[in-house]
Parts: sequence; C-alpha cells; structure tokens
Amino acid sequence: MTGPAPHDAASHDAASHDPASAAPVSPASPAAPEPVLSARGLVKRYGHVTAIDHADFDLMPGEVLAVIGDNGAGKTSLIKALTGAFVPDAGEVRLHGRPIRFAGPQDARAHGIETVYQDLAVAASMDIASNMFLGREIRRAGVLGSVFRLLDKKAMRRQAADHMAALKVGVGSITQPVETLSGGQRQAVAVARAAAWARSVVVMDEPTAALGVKESGQVLDLIRRVRDKGIPVILISHNMPHVFEIADRVHVHRLGRREAVIKPSDYSMAEVVAIMTGALGVRPDGGTVVADSDAASAAGVLGS
Repeated sequence: MTGPAPHDAASHDAASHDPASAAPVSPASPAAPEPVLSARGLVKRYGHVTAIDHADFDLMPGEVLAVIGDNGAGKTSLIKALTGAFVPDAGEVRLHGRPIRFAGPQDARAHGIETVYQDLAVAASMDIASNMFLGREIRRAGVLGSVFRLLDKKAMRRQAADHMAALKVGVGSITQPVETLSGGQRQAVAVARAAAWARSVVVMDEPTAALGVKESGQVLDLIRRVRDKGIPVILISHNMPHVFEIADRVHVHRLGRREAVIKPSDYSMAEVVAIMTGALGVRPDGGTVVADSDAASAAGVLGS
C-alpha cells in the first residue's frame, strides 16, 4: 500500500502534530465537547480468546471516525459492543455522556444508533420506499390500520422521497424494486435509511467494499452529507485511501484495544499502516516511535 512520502519515523517531530489529535488513551480536555458515544475498559472474551481487551473509544459530534485494524484486531467485536449486538463482560458504554447498557441491536436503534452492515439488509424484491420503512411501516389511520393492518404506502413513499432528496440520492422512482438498482444505489438506499432513523450515530461497515471507483466516490459523498446533517459516522474500513479521504479522525485498533487516535493530515498512509501493525507506536504528544525496527524498515517508515 502506497501513500504520501513517509516521515523519518525515528525523529518524527511532535511539533508537526496537534497533540489533541493523536492521543492513544489520553482524556479529553475540560473544554472539549462531550463524546456522542464513548466506552472505557471494554472487555469481551470467548473462552480463552480475548476479543476486546480493556478497549476505549470516543466518537465526537459532527465527525467521521474511521476504525481501522488488521484482521483479528477486534474491530468487529468493538462495534458489536457499541451497537448492542452483545453485552461486554466488563467496561462501560456511554451515549451522550450517560452510562447505557443495550439489551440488543433493537435497543441501540431505539436510542438512535443505526448500523449499515456489509450485506445491507435490504429486501431486494421490495421497492425503495418499503425498504426505507422496513420494520417501521406506517399503518393507515383508523380501523384500516389498527384492525386490518393496512399500510399507508402513500405516506411512506412521500417520506422516503423526502429522505432521499435531503441526501441528494438520485434514483429513477421511489417505487423502483431494489433488485433493479446498481450496487452503489443499493448502498445509498441503506445509508439513506440509516440516516433517516438515526438520532445519534450512523455506523457503516465497509460501505465501499464491493463497489467500483465511481460508485465508491458517490458513497463517500453520501457519508459527508450524513455528517453534514449533524449525525456523526463510524466508518469501519480496510480501504486506506478512502479512510484518508473521508475521515476526520482515525481510531487505530490493535490486539483488542485502541492503539491510537490520529488525524489523517498528520501522518502518511505508510505510517498509519505501521501503527496498525505495531511497527510504530504513537507517543502522547503525537510523535511516533519505532516499536519494531525490522517491521518499520519493511514498511518503509524508517529514515535512510
């Protein structure tokens, strides 16, 4: 993986960094805004395997926070703990500063946390409007809705069109079956649905993994528009160019815990990959230190 020319890792000047932007575990300053979603000391074990090892996490208002890490680093387990897919064995999750314990994903959704999974969870044979309201259908007024359970399709189509328009998602018709859409359009429907219902956080798991260059760019633009609506986004991704293009900050996860939180503008891609793999470490002041000289040399982040 290539990126901007790497710095001399052994003498990476901390003055070139904003100290607040690269804090492996340092607490926020008193003047800093309160995290929308945070965690401290999360632990999750599966038998003798520790998937989350006293992990910390902070999602700030109005940001796209990328979560990156090698396979097996514990990213998926961390996100599952934050979105109610399981209850951690230890540690605390806070939403808007208040301790919370989700009973399940539906409970997390009830608190305004929406997740877009890699499989999108769309019903291909149903139209766009029906997918936007999947599991949240609007019933007709009176006995038609309460007794006969008839849907108010007109209201759902109108509101779905409004949500799609607000995010500038272009489709032929809101009544178009999802199975007739391209991969990028299906992703857009799933993202628009999440943004429509989210009050606190949108989580996106590898949203561009199966897309071409053009459609990936459209999805990244859509993520920006979700953020610009005031909804912070957690982006799980292995695509480093996309991470550098879209993320305001990057949470580097390694060996089940948070290794560092950095700003992409302060590091090269090679350095971030080296931090992710353990070749480099990040000092509290934002500078880097060689943790594994052989790995750092192989990654091209050592000076000549």
